Amino acid sequence: MPLPHFSRAFIRASRRFCSRAIVPLAVLLLAACGDVWNDPYPSAERGQSILYSAFTERPKHLDPVQSYTEDEITFTAQVYEPPLQYHYLKRPYTLVPLTTTQVPVPRYFDKAGKPLPADAPVERIAESVYEIRLQPGIRYQPHPAFAVDASGAPRYADLDREKLKGIERIADFRETGSRELRADDYIYEIKRLAHPRLHSPIFGMMAEHIVGLKELGKALQDAAKGMGRDEWLDLDQYPLSGVEKVDDLTYRVRLKGKYPQFLYWLAMPFFAPVPREVDRFYSQPGMAEKNLTLDWYPVGTGPYMLVENNPNSRMVLARNPNFRGETYPCEGEAADLEAGLLEDCGKQLPFIERAVFSREKEAIPYWNKFLQGWYDASGISSDSFDQAVKINVGGDVALTDEMQQKGIRLVTSVRSSTFYMGFNMLDAVVGGDAKKLRQAVSIALDQEEFISIFMNGRGIPAQGPLPPGIFGYVEGEAGINRVVYEWRDGVPRRRSIAEAKKLLAEAGWPNGRNAKSGEPLVLNLDTTGGGMGDKARLDWLTRQFAQIDIQLVVRSTDFNRFQEKIRKGAVQLYYLGWNADYPDPENFMFLLNGAEGKVEKGGENASNFRNAEFDRLFAEMKNMENSPQRLAIINRMNRILHDDAPWVYGFHPKTYALAHAWLKNRKPSDVGHNGLKYQRIDVAGREAARRAWNSPVLWPLLAVLLAIVAMVVPAVRGYRRRERAAAR
Repeated sequence: MPLPHFSRAFIRASRRFCSRAIVPLAVLLLAACGDVWNDPYPSAERGQSILYSAFTERPKHLDPVQSYTEDEITFTAQVYEPPLQYHYLKRPYTLVPLTTTQVPVPRYFDKAGKPLPADAPVERIAESVYEIRLQPGIRYQPHPAFAVDASGAPRYADLDREKLKGIERIADFRETGSRELRADDYIYEIKRLAHPRLHSPIFGMMAEHIVGLKELGKALQDAAKGMGRDEWLDLDQYPLSGVEKVDDLTYRVRLKGKYPQFLYWLAMPFFAPVPREVDRFYSQPGMAEKNLTLDWYPVGTGPYMLVENNPNSRMVLARNPNFRGETYPCEGEAADLEAGLLEDCGKQLPFIERAVFSREKEAIPYWNKFLQGWYDASGISSDSFDQAVKINVGGDVALTDEMQQKGIRLVTSVRSSTFYMGFNMLDAVVGGDAKKLRQAVSIALDQEEFISIFMNGRGIPAQGPLPPGIFGYVEGEAGINRVVYEWRDGVPRRRSIAEAKKLLAEAGWPNGRNAKSGEPLVLNLDTTGGGMGDKARLDWLTRQFAQIDIQLVVRSTDFNRFQEKIRKGAVQLYYLGWNADYPDPENFMFLLNGAEGKVEKGGENASNFRNAEFDRLFAEMKNMENSPQRLAIINRMNRILHDDAPWVYGFHPKTYALAHAWLKNRKPSDVGHNGLKYQRIDVAGREAARRAWNSPVLWPLLAVLLAIVAMVVPAVRGYRRRERAAAR
């Protein structure tokens, strides 16, 4: 009996499926046993020492004369080498040589040019001279700016738009070269600080210190007025009196007076070398139009070079083949040995061959790729906080079980930053002699609670202006603010609300009312939208003041208006924060120096605090080297600040980051950003984890396959039986 048409069609389709789907699917299932289907990286990269990370904001400047932000220095600090760097492991932050033979020790001279002893009074010092000697044999990365022809002349020194046809990237130049680092290169970069077209953010400050830099800036500005857009400004044609070449590996910098903090600037990319020929190469016509600039393709002597720059997608650092090599440090903090941070002591750097940074605009995809092992480290956003960490009853932060099972490490550090509520000391109510009122408010504002509620525990209460990692910060009982805390059971305990109310009464405001007139105490807090302008935070703050019977009025405004009110002293209370430019106590204590008064001097002392003893101690401390004597002075300054309470010392934020078990030697630093060269990848461990975490789930496909077979096989058998019966 012939089969209906649809049955024959079904059989034919079934046969085709078996031949075209089932067999290939079976092959695929077998092949998948040793593969990872969702690997986002090329197969050629497997098994290589490559760091995979992400960035969210595209870097704007990679030119060291301009680059300053965190998203920029992530790249520039791996390429450029200023004279000094920070020891990778030691805290407080300690300067050590990078390209120099030693950390330079300044020599001092009086107005007549006669040498002075190291302990000479500051007022006698007219100039400080820093002699910087470079290590020999340091070479630049391969780059077309150094390419020369048979006669030794620059290969690419006469380019124009016509000759640049077909050139879109630095890699499109066929020839490269290199040369040894010279003192001239550092001198040239210092001159670039004054370049009128580059707008270096530190020119104004450095012009106050480096002899002749202000005059150079004026000369370059005049010269640039008559020059065309594509015309190169050769800085070697303009002298800088305060910077002198001694020989090919040595140069001197002369500063006005005494400025010991200059050493910290020598660890920043602003003072990294830029060769004259590199500046000339990038200044040729048509280069900027193709993003062939130092802002796009940095050139340095560091362990890495930028080989791919697509800031909307990915950026790639590759090992500099000309890097001289360094060795991993053998000293650190007490906890570093236990953390395994000294296991690579004395080994050659860098360990990682390449670093691939992919742009991630959204937090969730970044987080999911980290959990799958495609990124080696990750921050912790608010969206992923509960999945990553848990806060114990005692307030301690620990990894969740999921993170621990994956072997993920929690890496924490306290940032070199401080956030505070300031009192305007010029105000008739909260300023002047009203220190007991300020002390009462300082006790009432529970920073521990604020950190717990609004920062997920990511911070520590401040005991003064100085954060951990800065010389002068004192741990334990000796470092607490005794106006606000008492030491009990081995930890600081905030004083009670009853003590705060007692202080308020002694200040003339019993129960929050004027002892004479009976009027309620009303204080005004000026803030901007965002930050402390958040309603939940302000509600919390209002309740804190209410505990001691103070009525708080919040006056929110835009940032510009807020700044104007600060400049005029038209505030009572305000919120601000400060990030360290360099890790020296002077960079925080100056915020309360009388000479920096915002209203009178236009400085950074927004509280307009003035204390004669504090100012005297500051003037003495700021020019001292770190020593027990300097520490003693800082301790006295802190006691003055505790007692006068011009700030409510808020908190120092903590950075929480996660790292997979295979990423070794990762120690966060808030000021030293060249840490990539110290890190190491356990490649085999990473490959094994990725396979385990990303193995395809095949049982649903297998179940579907079996179901199809269960349907097709009986149909085929029935069809064949009927065909045989019809044939008989």
